[in-house]
Amino acid sequence: MGLFERYLTVWVGLAIVVGIGLGSVFPPLFSLVAGLEIAHVNIVIAVLIWLMIFPMMAQIDFSSLKDVGKKPKGLLLTLVINWLIKPFTMALLGWLFFKGIFASWVDPQTASEYIAGMILLGVAPCTAMVFVWSQLTKGDANYTLVQVSINDVIMIFAFAPIAAFLLGVTDISVPWSTLLLSVILYVVIPLIAGAVTRAKLDKANDHSRLEGFLHTMKPWSIIGLLATVVLLFGFQAETILSNPSAIILIAIPLLIQTYSIFAIGYWLAKKLKLPHNIAAPACMIGTSNFFELAVAVAISLFGLHSGAALATVVGVLVEVPVMLSLVWFANRTQHWFD
Repeated sequence: MGLFERYLTVWVGLAIVVGIGLGSVFPPLFSLVAGLEIAHVNIVIAVLIWLMIFPMMAQIDFSSLKDVGKKPKGLLLTLVINWLIKPFTMALLGWLFFKGIFASWVDPQTASEYIAGMILLGVAPCTAMVFVWSQLTKGDANYTLVQVSINDVIMIFAFAPIAAFLLGVTDISVPWSTLLLSVILYVVIPLIAGAVTRAKLDKANDHSRLEGFLHTMKPWSIIGLLATVVLLFGFQAETILSNPSAIILIAIPLLIQTYSIFAIGYWLAKKLKLPHNIAAPACMIGTSNFFELAVAVAISLFGLHSGAALATVVGVLVEVPVMLSLVWFANRTQHWFD
């Protein structure tokens, strides 16, 4: 695990502080950047999101899909958690906390946006960081690749309908055209671009050119993530400074969701008698989020200054320390699966 991945929470925390500081000192600059939109898509944010997503998509080896039939129980576990459990429990927790427990502390419009951001996190299964979690739990790398590849293919077709359904259930107006455009921009096109890039660089199948390219792109991916966080918190600096408790309120249901989903997945994996090198990464995939996609869609649907965008970025802040704690737990309980 590299320096950036290990201390992602620290870097994101620093980016948050920088964003809030710059946003409070230079509000006209951030207003100018916020106005650079085409079809409700902010151009600057779109470029930064692409910098984050494209290297991840180039890592996906779709030739691994031929191995779908091998060890189907682990794949089934991941798909059930990602598409039949996680999005709906996230929506339920969002509604429970922001329409119930925290209702007196958050105005209804902002509460709805927080719920929307949580839903978008819940409908976006993780792509890139899963490989880190799998490695740290000594998971089967090839099988993890199959699981991620299948999830990305499903995401093309399932993300928009499930997100629209859950947003509608929580009484949030869904602009279908913007949602579909976001899926095309941030899932379909990067997937195709990544597949084409991988095919051209990896013709000899020795991975050397591809690995060199990914190593070159990695700093740009980091820059894209941190710059996005700086901009998002810069756009919302005034709101956050006037109400800093918002981050804590959002983090509470996200923490509950993450630990609960992992517990469900781990219990099911043990019941299915999966080997630990399949069970651990399968649960990690089901627990973590493709926060880059969630951030991009939240901005496109609800705007840069929205509570939905803030909720997705808080997801970044929460995820890494929580996932590292789950890695520790999975490694300490390996004997459960012997």
